[in-house]
Amino acid sequence: MQQAVHAPECPECATTVTLDEDARVSEIIECVDCRSELEIASVKPPKVELAPEVEEDWGE
Repeated sequence: MQQAVHAPECPECATTVTLDEDARVSEIIECVDCRSELEIASVKPPKVELAPEVEEDWGE
């Protein structure tokens, strides 16, 4: 009997997100539905979060 694999949902639009077998924590992926950038927070169990916004440092 195969164990069911929980697929994470996009926190922005709730679409199921598929992670590649070689996915890594902190990798940035894109939601195929809403195009939000997502960061892989965990592989086992699979979990994604909205990727942090990149801010300009203005040379500071």
